[in-house]
Amino acid sequence: MPKKPAPSPATDHQLHDHQPGAGQPAFATEQGNGGELHQTASDGADSAAYLTDNFGHRIADNQNSLRAGERGPTLLEDFVLREKIFHFDHERIPERIVHARGSGAHGVFECTKAIPGLTKASIFQTEGASCPVFVRFSTVAGGAGSVDTPRDVRGFAVKLYTDSGNWDLVGNNIPVFFIQDAMKFPDLVHSVKMEADRGYPQAASAHDTFWDFIGLMPEAMHMIMWAMSDRTIPRSLRMIEGFGVHTFRFVNEKGDGKFVKFHWKPVLGIQSTTWDEAVKIAGADPDFHRRDLFEAIDAGDFPAWDLGVQVFDEAFAAKQPYDVLDATKLIPEDDVPVEIVGRMTLNRNVDNFFAETEQVAFLPSNIIPGIDFSNDPLLQGRLFSYLDTQKSRLGTTNFHQIPVNAPKCPFHNFQRDGMMQTLVPTGRANYEPNSLAEAGENGGPRPSPATGFSTFTTNDERNDPAQKLRIRAELFADHFSQARMFYLSQTENEQAHIASALVFELSKVMLDHVRVRVVGQLRNIDEDLAKRVADGLAIDLPAKEKAARAPVDLKPSDALSIQKNADDTMEGRKVAILFAEGSDKAAIDALRATIEKAGGTAFLVAPKVGGIKVKGGTLKADGQLAGSPSVLFDAVASILTEEQAVLLSKQGAAVQWFMDAFGHCKTIAHDDATQILLDKAGVEKDSGVVALDGFAKVGTRRHWAREAKVRDLA
Repeated sequence: MPKKPAPSPATDHQLHDHQPGAGQPAFATEQGNGGELHQTASDGADSAAYLTDNFGHRIADNQNSLRAGERGPTLLEDFVLREKIFHFDHERIPERIVHARGSGAHGVFECTKAIPGLTKASIFQTEGASCPVFVRFSTVAGGAGSVDTPRDVRGFAVKLYTDSGNWDLVGNNIPVFFIQDAMKFPDLVHSVKMEADRGYPQAASAHDTFWDFIGLMPEAMHMIMWAMSDRTIPRSLRMIEGFGVHTFRFVNEKGDGKFVKFHWKPVLGIQSTTWDEAVKIAGADPDFHRRDLFEAIDAGDFPAWDLGVQVFDEAFAAKQPYDVLDATKLIPEDDVPVEIVGRMTLNRNVDNFFAETEQVAFLPSNIIPGIDFSNDPLLQGRLFSYLDTQKSRLGTTNFHQIPVNAPKCPFHNFQRDGMMQTLVPTGRANYEPNSLAEAGENGGPRPSPATGFSTFTTNDERNDPAQKLRIRAELFADHFSQARMFYLSQTENEQAHIASALVFELSKVMLDHVRVRVVGQLRNIDEDLAKRVADGLAIDLPAKEKAARAPVDLKPSDALSIQKNADDTMEGRKVAILFAEGSDKAAIDALRATIEKAGGTAFLVAPKVGGIKVKGGTLKADGQLAGSPSVLFDAVASILTEEQAVLLSKQGAAVQWFMDAFGHCKTIAHDDATQILLDKAGVEKDSGVVALDGFAKVGTRRHWAREAKVRDLA
């Protein structure tokens, strides 16, 4: 055989030296003919210093297009201008239809409990096994430019780059969904998106078409209880749970299978805002959640979640009064406890938002050997939909070659060509079977029955696979039992929040018959809830809507309540300390030390930023009072002189700062001088309004007993 030539540079697929400004080279500056500033690389500089087009041609002038004369028309031959404008015109890709607004981060997953008896998935075979992850959190209804804090479900999508390939666990911060069959997904999304004739409201479900759909789809009522709860107005992305939503399967080395539900439990605990806070945060900081996640990781306060599983068999499933394949139902943790098997830690922010957070493509169909699908009809539809949508968004079937989507283990196949192909396969083998190896050529990869992915074979669990039917299983008809269980599992305060959220949303509905129908559906969940909502809407209690299947009473579960599971911790929380000229620096430093020792973050707020003269030196504020409202913090404190307190009592921003903190049931720690401000803000003494030395005992919690005093709840 002839000697093989040396590899051609054309087969080197790395994008060399493409980081703009690598090395931060020195440059000269001069003024152009029109007064424009030119910055030019020095002769003999490193190659990274030179600005080029996308094909490596160095550019002489990046300020002026090529003209026919000083005042003449621009010439078509200016390839630098054309490439620059061409690329700019196409910088944006179609945003996701749902989950358009997202925030992402990198991290690592580590198995903390090996479970080889349950699954042959490589990541769960040994304690300590680990892999990189990329996580994208998102809101569902709003566009990419909407705000972070609407009342909305949060997407919780995790890409685990395992040694067996990518596993995408694509879920939400709520364990159930609105619909039972993927056939209804376009209708659901069309109803909740901006109304078709007017293009509003953006990122809100409080409008006619959504509630019209919900009133006619009683299967959605369980999800509505969750959506109207505080779960959909989270304090932080670091403080939300994640769920796989669907029932999946574990398959072990012997081929035995069991059902599994996946849970992400935040180490910082679950925490939410109040609705009033969420609205005000949207105005004060539209990027509140994105900023919070970025800054926490940037500061080394890495958020973490424990991965838990609920594992059960067909015998358990057959005994339940609900169908485990119904995505509008959950498995109560009281019946099947969540077993913790791993921990995920996010420890690195993205380098480029577009390249990573925006271009990442999650596919529920990305699973690894040892994990398999169930016959959940909503999941089955997602397996098709997610792959199909990537072509529209990312423009090519080769989206898997984008770095954030590419596996971190070897991959080999015979797929070739396609738009934006960046790999350069060698040889003739683009099909199999082939016998090219017999002639000394590379014949390419082959399947492996022993170690490759093989589907769980059983399909007769309470099912006749010989039938072809457009039908739902009988237990899918129970739409209200779990919705009632969820509502009754909440504290009285949380129940009031749900009722108030329903009143707010339905008050935005202009069609009277829609409001009446929804309240009629609520009577199937709880009579008191329906009465509270009807009273809040000033309508007579309507007739109960007929249930397709009579609901049954299920045991309430404390695991479904945020407040019953609130962690009494300062970790991950942010406390604002208000000060002004003349404030006692020693007292501020002492309080800051108390907060930081407990794992929290202190944020200094003052009427002005910059160096402020205080007793004991100079202090710089982290934020200006008007731009740092108390809705951005978990608790507040104030250390002022009497003179400054009097001056601030005449400023609306300062009075509102305390009024909101009190109204949102937060801890307020203060010195004596601040009392004039508290009086003007209507702040009354209670267990959460304390002297500075009492902050450590109560600063970690909300004081919900206060809420009935500060706002009307349904």
